[in-house]
Amino acid sequence: MTHDDPVEIAGHRLLARLGHGGMGTVYLARTPGGRVLALKTMHAAIASDPAARSRFHLETDAACIIGGHHGATVHDADPHAETPWLATEYVLGPPLDDAVDLCGPLPETSVRAIGAALAGALTQLHASDVVHRDLKPSNVMITAYGPKIIDFGIARAAGDDHLTRTGAAAGTPAYMSPEQATGQEHTPAGDTFALAGLLTYAATGRPPFGTGQAADLLYRIRYTEPDLTGLPPTLAPIIGRCLDKNPDQRPTTGELAARLHDGRGQFADHLPHPLLTDIARRATDVWTHHPQRLPAPAATPGDAGAHHKAVARRRLLAVGGGSVLGLAVAGRVHGAGSARRILAPHRDRTTVARPPRPPLQDHCVSMSGRSRSPRWRIWTWRSIRPRSRCPSLSATGSCW
Repeated sequence: MTHDDPVEIAGHRLLARLGHGGMGTVYLARTPGGRVLALKTMHAAIASDPAARSRFHLETDAACIIGGHHGATVHDADPHAETPWLATEYVLGPPLDDAVDLCGPLPETSVRAIGAALAGALTQLHASDVVHRDLKPSNVMITAYGPKIIDFGIARAAGDDHLTRTGAAAGTPAYMSPEQATGQEHTPAGDTFALAGLLTYAATGRPPFGTGQAADLLYRIRYTEPDLTGLPPTLAPIIGRCLDKNPDQRPTTGELAARLHDGRGQFADHLPHPLLTDIARRATDVWTHHPQRLPAPAATPGDAGAHHKAVARRRLLAVGGGSVLGLAVAGRVHGAGSARRILAPHRDRTTVARPPRPPLQDHCVSMSGRSRSPRWRIWTWRSIRPRSRCPSLSATGSCW
């Protein structure tokens, strides 16, 4: 971790950085009871943006919807905090792109098992009128019990465009659908297209439309045919249909799951041995990690010179009249308060009026680790408006 990373967040002790991006930072954390978690925080610089907060709240709710079988179980979250955060289970396994780097293109049995499980996960998500919109190898974690989808940062309710500008494309170019590449409505069929691209990568080691600049990728996705060279002959027709330019011609995720795998055997039985060994290594390493921090950057000679000039100016003001001295003292007191708020925002909690924190959904797990009663329901999205405090979910009463 860096020298200015917090020591803990809401009682969760931070151990290491897992990732860092434009929206926030993900840490490896441990609860007071010893549970290991992945804790995601939003950058303080964008936490005041209502649209960014809405996205974070939406990501939290989507992670709750998909649950712990197909995703990372949500243990605790506070999207209304001064710096919003989300704590989920730490998934013991590599992302799919790391698995391919380790093992090379995966065997057909592995690809079919991964594809069937992911199709089932998307079916569950789409049943709640939620689309992922950014399905790619780095957002799929491979465990011994099945793949898990993570990172719902740009997921949204089907048909809701409040958080997407008209004509703007959101997602990862290599795995976008043609309609997503042009900023059109991204339906569940768009997730099917992305899943087919992901499975092509798993089976061949490359995306179906190649690599390169975003503009080139988007052109190929819209106007050229996918490169399915290297796919097993029995798998190519299934993948090819999912990559049809017309979303109406693509199979549903339920149809895809049925065609990919017969459901026999345990998931781990379909994984190559080196991948299983890597999963076991990660499960062990996480318990031996101890927090380490990079030192603060050393002061430069220019910084020292600026400090001496500031001291000289304060002495000069002190020699002036009482009014000047009063202004200098007032300025120093104000500056000290500002510095404290900047360097330790978690300590200054009296100046921010926060809305009451709502409870997590019934199917999430609380911070204490005790599961609530399993009242599983279909959830629908309310309209997301950046001016409102945060979006939320409402139950329709249907059972999964």
